[in-house]
Amino acid sequence: MKTVLHKAESRGHASHGWLDTYHTFSFANYYDPERIRFGVLRVLNDDMVAPGMGFGTHPHDNMEIITIPLEGALEHKDSMGNSSVIRTNDIQVMSAGTGISHSEYNNSKEKHVSLLQIWIFPREKNVEPRYDQVTLNPEDRKNKLQQVLSPNPGEYGVWIHQDAWFHLGDFDSGKYTEYQIKRPENGAYLFVIEGDMVVNGRELTKRDGYGIREAEIIKITALSDSRFLLMDLPVK
Repeated sequence: MKTVLHKAESRGHASHGWLDTYHTFSFANYYDPERIRFGVLRVLNDDMVAPGMGFGTHPHDNMEIITIPLEGALEHKDSMGNSSVIRTNDIQVMSAGTGISHSEYNNSKEKHVSLLQIWIFPREKNVEPRYDQVTLNPEDRKNKLQQVLSPNPGEYGVWIHQDAWFHLGDFDSGKYTEYQIKRPENGAYLFVIEGDMVVNGRELTKRDGYGIREAEIIKITALSDSRFLLMDLPVK
């Protein structure tokens, strides 16, 4: 088993007044040659956006972009004509493919919005751009893993053009689970949203990230009430 630990306090950080953001991997003005990616996982940003503020229209291509609101609501508009609001318990995906432009704004004039934005390199380039969002049932992740993303259209959650599976978990203190990696070419990256836990013998705390290669089973024990994201994705 090979591992990499990204402690919360070691992440890149930028405060722009309207945006407070932490970067697990190199992004914008934060660059660390040792932290470019974990397999196909290229970006893991932890953003807090001030009321009424947001990201103006900007382009993407050949990237799978996943947004998970943690608190509040985010308004989305894009060049395909989609206009929507994503909230806590939603997950959004954009397959940028041949090219897409979009904007993202805090939908509230009074409250911050907190979100994770994740970029995954796709299995194939120049696919037709697409957008989707799904509302998840939080009860389906209470003390168990809830699949929220897969490579397979029609499965629960959203899908992307990559052999990746995402799971969310909300675990009470003391609860334990095991997860089996889907493919020999895959590894796992676990991000602690809240709480403290032990993952394959390593103790983690809030906003820590932990990458695991060459392991078939991921063993997770919550040391306190915890919320986390587990990403099973290609690392070879």
